[in-house]
Amino acid sequence: QVQLVESGGGLVQPGGSLRLSCAASGSGIRATTMGWYRQAPGEQRDLVAFINPDYTTNYADSVKGRFTISRDNAKNTVYLQMNRLEPEDTAVYYCRRFDFNAWGQGTLVTVSS
Repeated sequence: QVQLVESGGGLVQPGGSLRLSCAASGSGIRATTMGWYRQAPGEQRDLVAFINPDYTTNYADSVKGRFTISRDNAKNTVYLQMNRLEPEDTAVYYCRRFDFNAWGQGTLVTVSS
C-alpha cells in the first residue's frame, strides 16, 4: 500500500522559515514526479512545486525565489524548504506522488505574528 506522510508544519512568524518533509512508503519514488500542493481555508488546492525524476523543478509564481523543493530517493523523502514566509502562505500543505496519484494527509502551516 502506497502511503505519504507529511511533517514539519507549524506556526511561524512572517519572514521565518520552515522545512516540510514527505516520507513515502510502499513503493520507491525514484521514477516518479513528486509535488507539493496547498489549500487555504475556503480555497481550492493549488500546486506549489513539483520535482521530476531528473531533478528538474517547477514552482508557482507566488513562491518562486522563496521555496525550494528537493528529493532524497534513498530515503524516499521529498522536502519543501520555505523561506521568507508570508501570511498568505498559511494553508494545509499536501504531498503528492504522481505515478499512483497518491496524497498525504497534509500538514498545517500558519504564518502569523
